[in-house]
Amino acid sequence: QKVSFQASNPGQFENDSDVLWQRGHVPETTVYHGRVGINTDAPDEALVVCGNAKVMGRVMHPSDSRAKQNIREVDTNEQLRRITQMRLVEYDYKPEFASVMGIKDT
Repeated sequence: QKVSFQASNPGQFENDSDVLWQRGHVPETTVYHGRVGINTDAPDEALVVCGNAKVMGRVMHPSDSRAKQNIREVDTNEQLRRITQMRLVEYDYKPEFASVMGIKDT
């Protein structure tokens, strides 16, 4: 997997603090220590994409079954008992979050 970046002024940065991209330890990787924003200048997470993203491959997530092993059935009666002890809530998104995320129905 290759990731490439092109700057409008290759090799030149406004000041030394802008030089945060580094070659990774694994071949053909790039590392950035900080937050990255695409179509935003105020990312509030490690990666924020404001717009559509196209993935031409797999996206792995900790809840993905491909990342798990020893998957087995459980006692449904015990699990239903646990569910009855759960705290269920309703909520509204904060307006400032909803507007940034493009959420219409808060």
